[in-house]
Amino acid sequence: MNIRTDLAHSAVKAAGSGPGTSMGAVLDTAKAQDWVALDLAVRRLWDLPSTDWLGAGNPAPNEPSLAVALCHPDGRIRQAALASPGSAALLPLVAVRCADWVAPVREQARAVLRGTLPEATPEVLGATAAVILRVAERRHGGFARELLEEVLRDGEIADTLLGSQDRAARRLGHRIAVERGRLSPADLARIAAKDHDIVVQDLCADAALARTRDGGEHGEIVRLLLGARQARVRAAGLTALNRTGDTGRATAFLADRSGLVRACARWVLRQHGVDPLPHYRSLCASRDVPPGAAAGLAECGSAADAGLLRPLLAHPIPAVRARAVWALRTVDAIEPDRLTPLLDDPSAAVVREASLALTPTATRIPEEWLRQRLAADRPRCVRTAAFRLLDAHGTAAQLRCFLTLLDDADPGLRARARAALHSWGPADAPTVYATLPPTERAHVDALLDRAQASLGKEPLHRLRWYLGAPR
Repeated sequence: MNIRTDLAHSAVKAAGSGPGTSMGAVLDTAKAQDWVALDLAVRRLWDLPSTDWLGAGNPAPNEPSLAVALCHPDGRIRQAALASPGSAALLPLVAVRCADWVAPVREQARAVLRGTLPEATPEVLGATAAVILRVAERRHGGFARELLEEVLRDGEIADTLLGSQDRAARRLGHRIAVERGRLSPADLARIAAKDHDIVVQDLCADAALARTRDGGEHGEIVRLLLGARQARVRAAGLTALNRTGDTGRATAFLADRSGLVRACARWVLRQHGVDPLPHYRSLCASRDVPPGAAAGLAECGSAADAGLLRPLLAHPIPAVRARAVWALRTVDAIEPDRLTPLLDDPSAAVVREASLALTPTATRIPEEWLRQRLAADRPRCVRTAAFRLLDAHGTAAQLRCFLTLLDDADPGLRARARAALHSWGPADAPTVYATLPPTERAHVDALLDRAQASLGKEPLHRLRWYLGAPR
């Protein structure tokens, strides 16, 4: 458990800085995790000074001093802090105390929260809501959450959470706003199209479509959804086209970059008796083929369509080449001789797709040709593809590949090689090593000698013993 002792020490230090010091000097008051971390850190602070944090007989304590008292390990001090008039200014910590393990403290905190939360400023409400939702899963955390939802449903106060930086608070704010009809269908569609949270996207997209009917407004909502960058939102807009039977607009998304959107577009067409396959074939045969066309053809076509896909392997656009390789693999029409040259393609996406497609037939590619692509001067994507294919090549090729990369300059390949060797143990490894030609066995022995610095003495000893190699 990561205890933020820095927050506790900052609060203790700020407590003695004078009556005007605020909690902004200690933590980011908008972050729920800082408030919760402060509570935990103060309770775990073993050298907490025995100070009169509430300033009995003196002027009211400053916010950091009261915050330390609200988090103090002694329940009597926490309860006394809640009775202080300044506790209402520290509502996030009051919310934490509503789930306190000491019943009197818990009840006192709930009374304070019940009386002050409805009147809180938007900034304080946002921070407090985020804290309440963070501690809601604790044993006694349900009360504060129920109170928060009750307050948010009363008036326009829930709108303050729509722009919150806290994900849980934003989700709650949008859910309540949708339930209470605070947002118009157009507003909901715009939020769905622009928001980065998939939960908010789904919530607002579904609500926007549910509150519109076929007609002009429905068309505007669908237009906003179809123009979204997020695939889930575009898919929601496409399914809405099923109401109007607008197969023309759905056809435009058959070659979308997202498989989910392509599937929704095909569903709309089929619901209205239109077969998408001829359209895909036409797209793949055209001069300006979109990248998603090959993938879409594979998703609803068969190996009989490989003739339309193979010419796309030489297309000038890398995304088209990569999708064509994926499509050929999907329809089980891989021809290794055609794909092997793509391991040197300038596009990393094409190289990756080619290596994945060639993995089942890796033994048909000469090992030496692949080993040349492990050279340090090759692009990283080419080296990674060669590693993948040598790993699938056979026992001897695996061993040589892993040992070669043990001290490689690339940290990713080096880590993969070490991890592979630590768990390496094919059943035929001793036999393969014993039957290697003398020159190849000498090469493996030299690699084993070099491996001790990287692999370690004991792992290397076990590997030599397993292979029956000289130790």
